[in-house]
Amino acid sequence: MKTGIEVTAAQRTVLDAARALPTETIALTEALGRVLAEPVMSSRTLPPADCSAMDGYAVRRGDLTGASNTAPVELRVVFEVAAGGQAPRALAPGEAARIFTGAPVPDGADTVVRQEDTEGLDTSVRVHVDPPLRDHIRDAGEDVCAGDEVLAVGAVLQPGHIGMLASLGRTLVAVHRRPRVAVLSGGNELVEPDRDPSGGRIVSSNAYSISAQCIEAGAIPTNLGIARDTPEDLERLLRAGLEADLLVSSAGVSVGDHDHVRPVLEKLGCPLVFWGVNMKPGYPIAFGRFPDGRGPLVFGLPGNPVSAMVTFDQFVRPVLRRMAGHTKVFRPTLRATLAETLMKKPGRLHFVRVGLERRGDEIRATPTGNQSSGVLRSMTLAQGLLVFAADAEEIAAGSLVDVQLLDADWLSREAPA
Repeated sequence: MKTGIEVTAAQRTVLDAARALPTETIALTEALGRVLAEPVMSSRTLPPADCSAMDGYAVRRGDLTGASNTAPVELRVVFEVAAGGQAPRALAPGEAARIFTGAPVPDGADTVVRQEDTEGLDTSVRVHVDPPLRDHIRDAGEDVCAGDEVLAVGAVLQPGHIGMLASLGRTLVAVHRRPRVAVLSGGNELVEPDRDPSGGRIVSSNAYSISAQCIEAGAIPTNLGIARDTPEDLERLLRAGLEADLLVSSAGVSVGDHDHVRPVLEKLGCPLVFWGVNMKPGYPIAFGRFPDGRGPLVFGLPGNPVSAMVTFDQFVRPVLRRMAGHTKVFRPTLRATLAETLMKKPGRLHFVRVGLERRGDEIRATPTGNQSSGVLRSMTLAQGLLVFAADAEEIAAGSLVDVQLLDADWLSREAPA
């Protein structure tokens, strides 16, 4: 087992152990945000025929040469074509067809004139423009043609993808399965949120924040409950989580007299790969895996709430996203101007909780105050994690810094840009 490794080495180790989960076929209505597991080939041509992009009149372009407001051209209206309908015959010279958006263009017509550019009469229409050829016509296949690859493996299905799949007649789609995560808390001092925390008890908030992080990452969490500080109780609950794809414990994987996670995991056949990562908050994080992939990947997170959330974000979240089929597994980063000087001892990479603020074209990052790993409110105030390099001692106010964006909604605006 390795100890005290660097953040990038730990991230590389856990991602090397992660694989995209098998596929499942789900209803299109449930597919938003899922990762496509097979290429989608079109069996249809869209649109299937030349069709009108406007309500108006289908005409022969040659009939309208020189037409204008002062010299309109009058054409005889011989039929109309609605969306979903068909023209009864081809259009002859000097004729027009009333046509509606989405309706197929009659044979013989090569242009559509907008209704606004015409004057309708009883059996004819006066056209006041000399339009370009094929104006307001959507060509057959301008969207997709039969045989086209429309969506590639790995596409993250967004509303546009869903609409396209529906247009192709696909009501079922193959996607990677969502990871199942077993979440375990541990400690005699812990109580559920609705229980009395007096007498030195602590609310088991980690199970709730970690479960929420799982859902945000696209996984399905199951709360195993609180293990008491005995090997027997810990083993009982850990065994209950062995059917999951990933097991996350904040029951403590340390060297204290009551930290039983490591020996129980080894008893179950899951040795630790590493313990301790040179970062703050969150040094005492552990990662284990069963030989030959016989069980879930196992993470032991620190017990302090901020440490648990930050280590989840740096190591567990990327693994869950890879399991769900994503190729982009890390959070987006942005460059910001530091609002106040930061200092630390060199040796560990720090993740500093910061609030973000726009000032014109500049983004300013301000630490959220007390950076103790027990101050959970700092996470509620943070839109991002500022990366303070391990070998650095100081970042001066006004410096440009890298910030991992925690709150994607922060990029939204109250008014149009």
